[in-house]
Order: sequence, then C-alpha cells, then structure tokens
Amino acid sequence: MSALLVLTNLPDHAAAERLADALIEQRLAACVNILAPCRSVYRWQGAVQHEEEHPLLIKTTLEAYPALEAAIRAGHPYELPEIIAVPIERGLPAYLDWVASELTPPT
Repeated sequence: MSALLVLTNLPDHAAAERLADALIEQRLAACVNILAPCRSVYRWQGAVQHEEEHPLLIKTTLEAYPALEAAIRAGHPYELPEIIAVPIERGLPAYLDWVASELTPPT
C-alpha cells in the first residue's frame, strides 16, 4: 500500500463539504481536511483571476487514486480542477494502516 496526499481546491465551503462527503462515503479517501479559505491568483483563458478557494487535503492510496480522480472530476464544478497527488514517504505506521483500512469495504 502506498499512501498519497491529494490536493484540490473548491470555490466555496458547501462544494468542499459535498465533495469530501462523497469521497468518504465511496471509500475513496480515509480522511479529507477542508482548510480555511485562501486567495488563489492564476491565469485562466488569458486573464489573471483572483478567487477565494477552499483547499482540500485528501488522504488515500495509490491503488484508489484512479477512482478518486474520476470522482473528483465528476463532482467538481471547475472545468479544469487542480488535482495533485503527492506520495507520503513516511508517517505513523498505525495511521497509514488506518488509511488503507478505511478504503476497504467492510465484510
């Protein structure tokens, strides 16, 4: 099992809550942290944008990533959502075991 930290941003708190709930309910993530709003500055379609966004920190596994990415894309309001996966090199072994166990449906 290879743990991942996946990052994405949502335009408002309600959208962040909906996506977080869906990822947990579908067992694609063990935990999703919804962070305080931040200000994002980026160029989109030739214009500089200044938007408030709500970052999500999503704990998952490499094995679950393809389905997680598909679920984020399906539930995300942006045309091109930021989805970045970072491997977790080290962590508390019991926590990482818990992450993996949360992605396994109960028997």
